[in-house]
Amino acid sequence: MDKISNLKTIILNTLNSNKALDIVSIDLTCKSSIADYMIVASGTSSRHIQALSEQVLEKLKLNGIINCKIEGSNSNDWKLIDGIDIIVHIFNPEKRKFYELEKMWSELIPKEKILI
Repeated sequence: MDKISNLKTIILNTLNSNKALDIVSIDLTCKSSIADYMIVASGTSSRHIQALSEQVLEKLKLNGIINCKIEGSNSNDWKLIDGIDIIVHIFNPEKRKFYELEKMWSELIPKEKILI
């Protein structure tokens, strides 16, 4: 298993063991150059979302991703953890449904649009 896939598994396990809801992993390797994977999950409250994002950030740092950071620190209903090769979105369920990231990124994208 390569380093990125192993890190993805660690993040998925961290989210699962900390009671994140509806965890979805999306392979971006043939869709975008921004990252290899996007993980989307939901939290049950603003505190839960914050705690999940901090746990993911800690796991990334422990696994050698030192330039990772949390975006959305002022938001109570969404956090983005930029793990360079893995992006993690943690939403409250209503915001997640509104943005529909899984639907947007799960669709096939023509190769000529990948370079955007």
